[in-house]
Amino acid sequence: MVFGSEIRVNTKGETDILDITDEVRSVVAKSAVKNGIVTVFVSGSTAGVTTVEYEPGLVADLRTAFERIAPRHAQYQHDSRWGDGNGYAHVRASLLGASLTAPVRSGRVALGTWQQIVFVDFDNRPRSRDILVQVVGE
Repeated sequence: MVFGSEIRVNTKGETDILDITDEVRSVVAKSAVKNGIVTVFVSGSTAGVTTVEYEPGLVADLRTAFERIAPRHAQYQHDSRWGDGNGYAHVRASLLGASLTAPVRSGRVALGTWQQIVFVDFDNRPRSRDILVQVVGE
């Protein structure tokens, strides 16, 4: 069985980190899949998904780490070509990745006790984003 749905989020941009675990769990519950996988995919080149312990300290640490790896005010060839000032967002999103796959066991997303699924919007402006969620299994 294959079941798909979308999650829509409104973000602030600037490495806005949103916990989407409950929304993904809801899609898995609606799918009726008992055992399989769930894939969360961001359609966009300035955002990504991962898992973290979603607490204020780690959220701040993650933002700081991305700023060190791909500083907002560094020179990017993308900005020179397009003039939109979000070259750093594209680099950060490429490093994080656009998708995440997790097991579904007994009808639930198999996450650790302190593990949440997060969406990260790196763009330099607020956005409305669609996150695709697909559940495959039996």
